[in-house]
Amino acid sequence: MITLKKNIELCKKSFSFLITEFECKLEKIIENGNVFFDINYAGTNKVISISLETYENYLRVVIFDLENGKLSDYDDKAKTIHLNQLTKEYFPKISKNEITENSMFFKNISTETEIEKQIVKCAKELRLVLNFIK
Repeated sequence: MITLKKNIELCKKSFSFLITEFECKLEKIIENGNVFFDINYAGTNKVISISLETYENYLRVVIFDLENGKLSDYDDKAKTIHLNQLTKEYFPKISKNEITENSMFFKNISTETEIEKQIVKCAKELRLVLNFIK
């Protein structure tokens, strides 16, 4: 349980740029024992969901469109975008300088485990590509 709480705090710290730079608010945190958590950040027209399943060490970042207070369907590929799709499409357009500056933004976040490294990696990637879909 301590590890789950630690990972939630790491997510909140790593993804804090969503609040400070993208005017999102931390909407909710859902915990399911020590197995799973989901953190949602809401903007005016998007909800960013960060989910971690601890047994599988599986982290997923999904951006949902928000229309009239309703989230887009998870399977709607036009309105629901997974972070790996964004990085695949937009990383070639990002300069080395932007990547270096982005890494500096996260330099004070330390990681020990593979899942912690994965959390910070996803935060770094999201910060770089989110401007492309504002």
